[in-house]
Amino acid sequence: MSERVNDKNKPAPADETAENTAQNKNAATPVAKAKAEAALPALGLKGMLRWAWTQLTSMRTALFLLLLLAVAAVPGSLFPQRPANPSIVTQYIADNPDYGKILDSLQLYDVYSSAWFSAIYILLFISLIGCVVPRAIAHYKAMRSQPPRTPARLSRLPEYGTLVIPADAGIPASRAIADAAAKLKKRGYRVDVRDDDGARPSLGAERGFLKEVGNLVFHTSLIGVLVSVAAGGLFGYSGQRILVEGDTFVNTLVGYDQFTPGTNFQSSQLQPYSIQLDKFQITFDRESKGKFGQPIDFKADVTTRETPDAPAEQQVLKVNDPVSLGGTSIYLTGNGYAPVVTIRDGAGNVAMQGPVVAKLQGDNYYSSVVIKVPDAKPDQLGFAGFFLPTAFVTEEGVSFSGDPELINPQLTLNSYFGDLGLDAGSPQNVFELDVKKLTPLNARNLDAGGITLAPGSTYTLPDGKGSISFDGVKRYIGVDIHHNPGQLYALIFALLAVAGLVTSLYVNRRRVWVRTGTHPDGRTMVEYGLLARGEDHRLAAEAETIRGLLTDEWGLDSQNDDSQKVPSGQADNGRADHGAAGTDRSEASDAAPTEDFIQSTAGSSDSKKDQ
Repeated sequence: MSERVNDKNKPAPADETAENTAQNKNAATPVAKAKAEAALPALGLKGMLRWAWTQLTSMRTALFLLLLLAVAAVPGSLFPQRPANPSIVTQYIADNPDYGKILDSLQLYDVYSSAWFSAIYILLFISLIGCVVPRAIAHYKAMRSQPPRTPARLSRLPEYGTLVIPADAGIPASRAIADAAAKLKKRGYRVDVRDDDGARPSLGAERGFLKEVGNLVFHTSLIGVLVSVAAGGLFGYSGQRILVEGDTFVNTLVGYDQFTPGTNFQSSQLQPYSIQLDKFQITFDRESKGKFGQPIDFKADVTTRETPDAPAEQQVLKVNDPVSLGGTSIYLTGNGYAPVVTIRDGAGNVAMQGPVVAKLQGDNYYSSVVIKVPDAKPDQLGFAGFFLPTAFVTEEGVSFSGDPELINPQLTLNSYFGDLGLDAGSPQNVFELDVKKLTPLNARNLDAGGITLAPGSTYTLPDGKGSISFDGVKRYIGVDIHHNPGQLYALIFALLAVAGLVTSLYVNRRRVWVRTGTHPDGRTMVEYGLLARGEDHRLAAEAETIRGLLTDEWGLDSQNDDSQKVPSGQADNGRADHGAAGTDRSEASDAAPTEDFIQSTAGSSDSKKDQ
């Protein structure tokens, strides 16, 4: 017997004790054991697709893609874009041969039509649709469902209060709940009355569904903006044209000085309207000393035709006031002077006649002039110089323009002859003359000197190369022509997005519950509670408004001691403190019969019907 006791009290070996401890621990944690023995099922292709769709359609992914789209658009402003000006892209690659072709292979010269930019755009589009559709379905079901059941303890709500209707008012609990329902309906709540024939009728009311509607409108409008912008990029086009007084522009591809088509542009989209510049007028400031001579108003009188057979219409084109024709908007973007010249070659034939656009270079419409005459015989002619609307000459012999008006116009040129390089078909800038391969005829540093012409004068070129006459001056305008089929829709959706966002910010989702009952002494007891979905700093004001409506409906005194307004979470604590303060329970009951009645019936069988 003693040996058994000794064996029993003898400590076990250390390894046996550790093993027993591990066994007891595993036995005490069956969840851990189950996890260790559990085998996770294979996700499979369908599960992977479901997981990928869930990740793509989350709001976090949509925000990330929106940020990524903004970042992806940055290279479009850092590098020249081929759709805007292909020649600049070609020159950029030639100037940077080490990395220019690498950038081209990455489509950084065609950012907005590149595969990676389009992929981000499409993924954002799908993500927004995946976010909006489930939320719209859930919100539709919520709008058709009944307001939530009445809580058992309204005193736990953020806003809670009670009212007591005197017994002599003759307003039973059923009528009180009906009156409350009518008031809440007038205030825009969707009301559902429960157990109106019972001893403890109640109602649930809800409003603020426009908040979620605003959210849905905002996100749907973002989708609309994306679609509209995509439609404009695919089917829109833009171009520029310079019009001299008397010239007519016809909306055809050959009529543009520069043309930028959309990705899916077709020439059949061009409606053959026409616009003719009749007269261009500029008003200069002649009163202000600090801004004397500055242009203050531009006005272009034009004649337009929607189609070749349509009657002519007189219109006025101004800055920020475009003319709309054939689904395009025509904007006034620039202006200047165009000297009219006549150039004869060495054989006495007219090689060129008409206005030459002078490019603005400085103050008071100081402009550069380049004239190329490839049809002159026996040698092609070229002229480069400047035009001054009001010419002044300093003591050093330097000419400058003293006023933008045509007071003393002067045309000063240098002349050249040789191969202009136009016959090779290589594109050239009309406002630049490459004189490296030309032989000068007239210049200040030559014996012949430069050419200085006034309106109506003619100068004979040296060596029998011909002559040039300055016949007069016309004005010209530069116009931008834009066709964007999604522009109006983008504006509409943008306004809807702002309206939806404002609605979602200023409308609050609120719920109200009211419960009534009859006290043994004949008084009608009313308690109400309010709850907001999310933060609502105006919930307390709404509770006061509802309390005031009910008080006015039943003719109650807002200062009645039998009624109370209890802030959030304080009703139960107040009652608990009231009973634990050591006061006589009978005195507490006499002092606060309303609270005792409402508290005692909060968990009654009648109230449980509403749970």
